[in-house]
Amino acid sequence: MYSAVLCVAAAERRFPDGFKFGIATSSYQIEGGWNASDKGVSIWDHFVHTKPEAIGDRSNGDVACDSYHKWREDIQLLEDLNVDFYRFSISWPRVLPTGFPNYISEDGARYYSDLIDGLLEKGIEPVVTMYHWDLPQPLQDLGGWTNPLISEWFADYARVIYDLYGDRVKIWVTINEATAVCDIGYDDLHAPGLESEGRGSYLCTKHVLLAHAKAYRLYEAEYKLKYQGQVSLTNQMMWLEPETVEDTELTELAIALSIDRYCYPIFSLAGGWPPALERYMAQKSAQEGEPRSRLPPFTQEEIQLVRGSYDYLGLNHYTTHTARPAASGETIGTYLIDGFKELDVKLGTRPEWSSTASGWLKVYPEGFRALLSYIKQQYGDTSIYIMENGFPDAGTDLDDQPRVDYYTSYLEQVLLAMEEDGVNVVGYSAWSLMDSFEWNDGYQVRLGLHHVDFTSPARTRTARRSAKYYAAVARTKDIDAEYQFDKIADE
Repeated sequence: MYSAVLCVAAAERRFPDGFKFGIATSSYQIEGGWNASDKGVSIWDHFVHTKPEAIGDRSNGDVACDSYHKWREDIQLLEDLNVDFYRFSISWPRVLPTGFPNYISEDGARYYSDLIDGLLEKGIEPVVTMYHWDLPQPLQDLGGWTNPLISEWFADYARVIYDLYGDRVKIWVTINEATAVCDIGYDDLHAPGLESEGRGSYLCTKHVLLAHAKAYRLYEAEYKLKYQGQVSLTNQMMWLEPETVEDTELTELAIALSIDRYCYPIFSLAGGWPPALERYMAQKSAQEGEPRSRLPPFTQEEIQLVRGSYDYLGLNHYTTHTARPAASGETIGTYLIDGFKELDVKLGTRPEWSSTASGWLKVYPEGFRALLSYIKQQYGDTSIYIMENGFPDAGTDLDDQPRVDYYTSYLEQVLLAMEEDGVNVVGYSAWSLMDSFEWNDGYQVRLGLHHVDFTSPARTRTARRSAKYYAAVARTKDIDAEYQFDKIADE
């Protein structure tokens, strides 16, 4: 444990005793071992090797944090953090090298089994994400998430994972950040690196929702009674505010596109697409001369399949943007970062919001409370797990006070949403356990509570100030907990 003397502020801001604190990572970002044993190639392996220029520092996740070999050391970091749970993801091609269940890798299956057992031995709950973007390349070669058969392929994969680990894993995330999978992945920024925004991205959206639902229904029918686990998906939810009062209606439509497109089919009483978005897309598609809406319809059977396919609501949140109509001729760049081409919406920020090492991520904690309150208003009192929330910097300083300030202010807004708005948040997971491969930024941007020396073959991990702060919060449930570090122990 981190050696420290605990000092508690006079006016405590404490989470309930049953509230769970955790921390998160993903397979491609930390594991390395990209071709270890019989692991198959993922779309991110293929993407970084064939388009190295797409990554800011031309790096990749071939070795990353080398957690494939250093998982025992990672468990010790987790124990030191006092966390209740560890959210990690399983690499689909590490367990099923071809993507299909006819061949299961013994080494891949054993790796995650050992990790799960190691966590449980330390009293840390494994929270397992089945899909955090590393699709097997053979499935991408067959069309990936635009192929309607992928929902069956995902359900087959889910069955393998449930059979392997269902006796020990009680909280499952089927798919992480569908908006990144579909909207950024089909905007030529993330793997698979295809440009099909507004067509391929919508096919992907529908098939991701169906894949999630089939994995959920499979667990519900064959595993839930025996194992008593919970299944849902988690999505990236950036809060949006109108730049001016005149932009309110347009902002509501942008929220329907970016948040409700992935929530309404699952969590609403009616199911199907958000009505305002469905109307807009039908009208716009007709104006463009399309024979049908580019937003593919659900059948009644599909609506029933997807609606209610959850045991909790998972969300990832980092920042807030403002929304306004794009000016004539104004360029709209990457989805969810620069704007929404579909709606001719330009995103921005306010000058008083603090900057971070990532241009798209501004610090506005009040937006987090607004988002949580919106979720409650739209989808009722379902329990919410915050599966990601974090702060990027250049990673050069172990005394990362701005990250501590970020966590303190955002946790305060979570607590206010719970206490004053009645939002049923039951768990919070910081991103991330350690510095890792941050997708298009490579290793230029760091979000880890632990610094990782990527120049060292040992990939040495070192706790930052934020790790010690978060360990205090996880232990006390008090966001005002501060540490005066034991200088003698440090020496």
